[in-house]
Amino acid sequence: MKKQRTTSNRATGATQSHARRGVALLAIPTLLLAGCAAGPDFVKPDAPAVTSYDRDLLPKPERGGQRFDEGVGPAAQWWRSFGSSQLDAVVAQGLADNPGLQAAEASLRASRENLVAGAGIFYPQVSATFSQTRQAASPATAVGQNSGAIVNLSTLSASVSYALDLFGGQRRGVEALGAQVDEQRARTLGAYMTLTGNIVNTSIAIAAYREELDEFDRLIAIEKDQIAIATKQYQAGLSNYSAVLALQSQLDALEASVPPVRQKLSQAEHLLATLVGKTPAEWPTPDLRLSAISLPERVPLSLPSELVRQRPDILAAEAQLHAANAEIGVATAALYPSFTLTGSYGRTGNQPGDLADPANRLWSIGGNIAEPIFNGGALRAKRRAANDLRDQSLALYRQTVLAAFAQVADLIRALEHDAEAVQAESRAIESARLALDLIQANYKAGMVNYLQVILADIQYRQAKIGYLQAKAQQMQDTAAMYVALGGGWQNDETAKKKAGM
Repeated sequence: MKKQRTTSNRATGATQSHARRGVALLAIPTLLLAGCAAGPDFVKPDAPAVTSYDRDLLPKPERGGQRFDEGVGPAAQWWRSFGSSQLDAVVAQGLADNPGLQAAEASLRASRENLVAGAGIFYPQVSATFSQTRQAASPATAVGQNSGAIVNLSTLSASVSYALDLFGGQRRGVEALGAQVDEQRARTLGAYMTLTGNIVNTSIAIAAYREELDEFDRLIAIEKDQIAIATKQYQAGLSNYSAVLALQSQLDALEASVPPVRQKLSQAEHLLATLVGKTPAEWPTPDLRLSAISLPERVPLSLPSELVRQRPDILAAEAQLHAANAEIGVATAALYPSFTLTGSYGRTGNQPGDLADPANRLWSIGGNIAEPIFNGGALRAKRRAANDLRDQSLALYRQTVLAAFAQVADLIRALEHDAEAVQAESRAIESARLALDLIQANYKAGMVNYLQVILADIQYRQAKIGYLQAKAQQMQDTAAMYVALGGGWQNDETAKKKAGM
């Protein structure tokens, strides 16, 4: 009995040796084709061959205006250039608690796990099985002394399978998953930069609305004084009642213009609470004032060739193009045979203790080749569809680039026109102030009545409201420029951490 077992072991060893040589022979094509993969390799699209964003020259800064730093990208945490500690604190809270940004981060983590799961295809798939059964053989089918007997059967086995990626379809599939990670990383950066831009934009709007309302309150008070004087003049028989009615109509129109501004302020405050991850009822809005926010004197202006490498939406479109390109390889590899190696080893017996007996071993080794022969043209149609989707992604990428360049060009001109508007409003304020000073001096000298002083004061307050609106627009367009250039995430460690870089 012992001699027979030794012979069996030798036979088993010889068979296993042949099996190992068979596996080695099957692995040769894998080694030869390890560097090959079906479908085209991805090549990043070239940046547009332009050196400027607009055909016209950059605007020259007027005295006290902004200057463009050509070839310089946005700095990290660009919002600090506005010089407001309150603004910095609001942005920090938004980055910590905004649900939209948290959702983007979670989506990025999920895409990474999908990549890890997809890359598992490159490793052998190993599984272990243990089964315990009790069965009775039918007398009609069983032969021998076990006919009709009840039998216990214990089996412990392990199996291994490995898919040979001879044509690179699996590699292209994992490449597509990697591109999806890149896309989600870019979208997370985009969510980060969009959030900071929205917080800064909304904060500036709140600050401007509050100062506008202060000026409206002063205007209304002045208008009421003017009506009181006109009423006394009418009562004294020095003027007609129509003058009082005209002033009252002017006051009514002024008071009617206040509620829309208050509504805009409320909406902006509610939006800012949402951006920082709070409900309007639980978050007190900081007392932001436009006078406490500084306009950056120097505005970055990245080179066009750099813009396509730093704007998150362009990077996301590029990653989509990469994934679509990889899918062509997946569809191409599906046209060719697939190869799988399998093997199993185990032991079986009537009792669990029999599993320790080497004589009760069982094993198998083999390979499988599957060749698509006829499928009604489905596989080739899928490959053509993959090519079409790649073309679509390329067109969408180009559209994204064109829109980005147009946005930067728009903002360059917007800042130019904003500077002109602010300069004009500043001159209007200066003229109104000089006129008010002159009339006040004449009033003290008894040369004019107080009604003329009130009229001059009204013109001065109206000029200030126009200036506040122009200044707020200039600041908002400046913030939009920082975001349009990519937001400086390359130098921002917080942004990189959010994107897992």
